[in-house]
Amino acid sequence: MNRDVIIACDFSGAEATYAFLDQFTEEKPFVKIGMELYYAEGPAIVHEIHRRGHKIFLDLKLHDIPNTVQKAMAVLSRLNVEMVNLHAAGTKAMMEAALNGLTREDGSRPILLAVTQLTSTSEERMHDELLISGSISDCVCHYAQMAKEAGLDGVVCSPLEAGMVKARCGKEFLTVTPGIRFADGKAGDQVRITTPAQAKEKGSDYIVVGRPITAAADPVAAYRQCVKDFVL
Repeated sequence: MNRDVIIACDFSGAEATYAFLDQFTEEKPFVKIGMELYYAEGPAIVHEIHRRGHKIFLDLKLHDIPNTVQKAMAVLSRLNVEMVNLHAAGTKAMMEAALNGLTREDGSRPILLAVTQLTSTSEERMHDELLISGSISDCVCHYAQMAKEAGLDGVVCSPLEAGMVKARCGKEFLTVTPGIRFADGKAGDQVRITTPAQAKEKGSDYIVVGRPITAAADPVAAYRQCVKDFVL
């Protein structure tokens, strides 16, 4: 299994992002570009971070009618990122259309992931606000199964569900897991969380780590600790 730590670069603009990445003089971490940064800077931020030698997870969580998502994915495919994602709740037809749009003429494409349930969503909120019955683990595994049937490479889920997803969809089906905190860290707005070491034990392939690294007194040391706990 090839594990990796992805740093969530949830900054408001390019200047803060580059200042953060400039601290890494020995490593070229895998980074996540989310909505805030992409909407602020557009494709230029992707091109520059790629030019600097970083792998990129473009976390835009597409969710729209299949035709619109297919066309959007065709555009994103030209950015040469390693990963992109969408919401599994958009239906299997939307996921299949996304895969078609993302695949280039030569057959290559980025890794395509489906978001199951956000790590900020509790089971109570899922029941009361989203009107989804059953357990959150059942919902995540059902969405993962739909994603696999649609031809996707894996899902974004809590580390708590990674093992269940693997059991349902196979060990090669990727689990990319946010909701990572150090043992002495604050949960913040996350509900379903683990430490890097616990995520490794539960079967995560990639962990996405934001504030525990980006807001640390020494971000490079925090990143290296994550790598030690999760990868090595």
